[in-house]
Amino acid sequence: MLPSIFISHGSPMLALTEAPARDFLRGFGHGIERPKAILVASAHWETAAPEVNAVVRNDTIYDFGGFPRALYELTYNPPGDPALAEHVSDLLCAAGLQSSVDHKRGLDHGAWVPLYLAYPDADIPVLQVSVQSHLGPAHHYELGRALAPLREEGVLIIGSGSWTHNLRLLDRSGISAPEAPHVVAFSDWMDQALTEGRRCDLLTYRTKAPFAVQEHPTEEHLLPLFVAMGAGGEAATPTRIHKSVTYGALRMDAYAFS
Repeated sequence: MLPSIFISHGSPMLALTEAPARDFLRGFGHGIERPKAILVASAHWETAAPEVNAVVRNDTIYDFGGFPRALYELTYNPPGDPALAEHVSDLLCAAGLQSSVDHKRGLDHGAWVPLYLAYPDADIPVLQVSVQSHLGPAHHYELGRALAPLREEGVLIIGSGSWTHNLRLLDRSGISAPEAPHVVAFSDWMDQALTEGRRCDLLTYRTKAPFAVQEHPTEEHLLPLFVAMGAGGEAATPTRIHKSVTYGALRMDAYAFS
């Protein structure tokens, strides 16, 4: 059975810029069983209640500005799966989570940038499910739990966000700038809490983890972690499958739950 995955997608420029996280994503698709479909919970689709995109073919959404022209010339247009989208929505509704489908939306960069690297042939159906940043970690953990049966159906569930995400703290001197101590403190606490299975501490990380609010002034980029956690199941063992930092403050860690 496929694991559920949390990845840090970083800047859209990760699609073009050499970095350890880019190397990790380029090799990711070779390291696990080929999925029948991929469902991404991305930090870049926020809605009041969960929504699932249900399109025949995904458009590439350039939900960013100010980057080189070459980035806007990249396209990633894998098929969607409207029938699977309806099934996903039904699973959420059965778990008591109000849900709907969106018949127009394509893939934002939280989905297409990492998948462009991991599955460059764009031949696996891809769906997205939205996050609700006002509802916090526990809601997203339950959302993930509702989606867990999809793993037995060959669906790869990916939470795409960022292990740390305070863009004001980036060291603009270079992508390989040394890691800031506050980033280390937060990341080490989170990793230890995951390793020790301290679910309650993780769900209340905002008041317990050092520098939590500093590393995540808003929560949308960490909430996909809790989707992946929930989808992994009650007895899931988390494994860190990547660790790196860009610009001194943007941790690019990734975890598998199986």
